[in-house]
Amino acid sequence: MLAGHITVGFPRMHREASERRDFLPPLIGLLASNGAEVYVETGTGSGMGYSDTDYSTVSPHVHITDEEHCYRQDVVVVLRAPEGRYELLRHGAVLVSMLHFSTRPARVAMLRELGIDALSLDLIRSEDGRRLVENLRSVAWNGVSSAFAALERTWPTLLNPHRSTVKVTILGAGRVGRHAVEFATKYGDDARNDAFGRAGLPGVEVVTVGRNLTSDAGYLKGRLAVTDVLVDATARRDPSVPVVPNAWIGVLPGHAVICDLAVDPYLLDNIPPIVRGIEGIPQGNLDQWEFAPGDPAWDALPPGIPTSERRTVVSCYSWPGVRPEPCMHVYGSQLAPLLERLVSAGGLDGIRPNGSYFEQALARGSLRHWPEPSGPAALVGAAAIGA
Repeated sequence: MLAGHITVGFPRMHREASERRDFLPPLIGLLASNGAEVYVETGTGSGMGYSDTDYSTVSPHVHITDEEHCYRQDVVVVLRAPEGRYELLRHGAVLVSMLHFSTRPARVAMLRELGIDALSLDLIRSEDGRRLVENLRSVAWNGVSSAFAALERTWPTLLNPHRSTVKVTILGAGRVGRHAVEFATKYGDDARNDAFGRAGLPGVEVVTVGRNLTSDAGYLKGRLAVTDVLVDATARRDPSVPVVPNAWIGVLPGHAVICDLAVDPYLLDNIPPIVRGIEGIPQGNLDQWEFAPGDPAWDALPPGIPTSERRTVVSCYSWPGVRPEPCMHVYGSQLAPLLERLVSAGGLDGIRPNGSYFEQALARGSLRHWPEPSGPAALVGAAAIGA
């Protein structure tokens, strides 16, 4: 790869039908203006009302092509990890995506075996550990809003002005948890908050629980007994142990809603295995993010995962995608200076680990700097949340 002669591919995310996100024309045009030849898969942006012409007219260096050709470029940018398509990339190509190295050891091994120079967006961080590419506010907004929408269905007296205060318990006090506090105090969004206020309904009590209390079984079960909305925004040190065992779900009131913002995977073949922070709940996506206790998704969980205790769950691996265009404006603005630097450097070989601010951040997110396997993942959950 030579600076000024680099090619960049933007394939679409061929995921669930409701995944409508693609990178927007301003980001494509920026890279073309910096000397890159940019290849965009036909149909990009169509889920948000954009046409191929919206992309091709931003620069003569933007080319509309098919998916396979996009994957054959020097740098390939796709928001969610392109499962089933890694073999389409060339050896030595740079894949820029939400790859979640810490919770996907098999993916890391495959990328290394294929010789793909991967950059994990969730690991591109500043010197103080702050993620540079994230939409954690939308994770909390969309998840907590969905939880309160579900609570309107599960709690018949929610709209009764004589009911008790709504009690929300948030597990985890990181950035996702702090955003969740903001939205929980407003019933998930401003419109519902205004409507409930006009109706004279009691407000919301929010309690945030950190590690020093999530490990206290007596306290936590006592809190669960009075919780109407339970929010998992944890980042666990030991992903092989749930924060809330399935049996404890039975302590929650029958109308309670579990709001899954951590969206950890079940990786039972891993050593040690990785389980979900709240044991036995389904994981959703953009096609379905609400699961009633009788939903078939509970019975489709891996054998051996206890699911006998159930409550309504809202869970989505891609919470920001619930509102696609605002989400992609955020990601595009965050990615712009990083991809601009990557293109001007001619790829990762030109990135200096001790160079500029953005070079150091790119180096931190590179598979080159990810340690070889030697033990369990350090943290999963809100620190490595899906796109």
